[in-house]
Amino acid sequence: MTFELILGAIVAAGLFVYLSYALVRPERF
Repeated sequence: MTFELILGAIVAAGLFVYLSYALVRPERF
């Protein structure tokens, strides 16, 4: 895997977790 793919996967995973957390606890946003 190239650095771009690894970085993209990390960003995508982080964004997915952030959106999931925002949906679970909307009162904190």
